[in-house]
Amino acid sequence: MSEVEQREEGQAELTVLQRVAAGDANAFQECIDRYKGLIWWLARKWTSGAGEDAEDVVQEIFVDLWKSAAKFDPSRASESTFVSMISRRRLIDRHRRTSRRPVEEAIDPLFGLTGLKAESVEAGAEIAFARRAMRGLSKEERETLELSVHVGMSHSEIADYLEMPLGSVKTYIRRALAKVRGQLEADGVSQESAP
Repeated sequence: MSEVEQREEGQAELTVLQRVAAGDANAFQECIDRYKGLIWWLARKWTSGAGEDAEDVVQEIFVDLWKSAAKFDPSRASESTFVSMISRRRLIDRHRRTSRRPVEEAIDPLFGLTGLKAESVEAGAEIAFARRAMRGLSKEERETLELSVHVGMSHSEIADYLEMPLGSVKTYIRRALAKVRGQLEADGVSQESAP
């Protein structure tokens, strides 16, 4: 067997992301072909289907995948789980960036700040209470709860990702939710309006 054939056989055993990390020129196109449907679906879900925004974020996700390919470890999670996790992180980051931008609104000089609504003030206060409650959690509780709620990972995916027993993941999430709920109740935030 020639050296080229041996190298090709060795690369066939690697996952697409491992081949991307190794610098295989064809692997990145294969990655795009394999995961574009999943990434487009996530992007449209998070960007409310806005075409231009979805295109931009899909491109950002593929760049992030290319940069992060070396971090993929098939013993910790499946390739599609890794791709989903990278995608969700990028989407969450983008959502946080865009939600922090101030909304430009014309101010009517006769009525002052009429665009400010009581609901938005209440929501801001509730978010502050929720953040305060999250700060009271242990590292494990906060990490498992964020992976579950913000990233959308299942308990078994979290266990695989954090290399933690499934029972421990469930316990940390249950304790975290109880602590956050207790703190919100102590702060007077009602269950109906709690995030």
